[in-house]
Amino acid sequence: MRYTKLMLVLLGFAATLCAADPFVGTWKMNPAKTKFKVGAAPKEQTVTITEAGSDFNVKVAGIAADGSKLSMSYSVPVAGGPGKFLEAAAYEGVAGKRLGPSERAMSYTKGGKTVYTTHSKLSADGNSLSVTSKGLNPTGKEVAGTVVYDKQK
Repeated sequence: MRYTKLMLVLLGFAATLCAADPFVGTWKMNPAKTKFKVGAAPKEQTVTITEAGSDFNVKVAGIAADGSKLSMSYSVPVAGGPGKFLEAAAYEGVAGKRLGPSERAMSYTKGGKTVYTTHSKLSADGNSLSVTSKGLNPTGKEVAGTVVYDKQK
């Protein structure tokens, strides 16, 4: 009986370790909760995050405030560090940093300088993602604000 209980505890622990990262999933922008102090928020945006080995693959698609199409994708280590763009983007480099189990920071560079930063934080229930950004967005416009995303089921 003790052996059975021990095995159940160990299996539960192993399942927890193998569970997908809470950032993984498809996130759709919630326009009603999105607020910008500088510049304009995108009209719509969807972020899809998948795990590929020790990396996150991130795909951003949507429509910018000016009506132009937004699309970029990159790969960045889950543990943090420099990544690489998979689809042409307005930036030359990307790097991530894990701040905690529910927080990440990203920096985007151009010409060797950081031109755009984001700070992402998951809600306690994992169903909402707030991304505060500052700098030159992918369309080259100065922005400062928070985009709130809802996790798609």
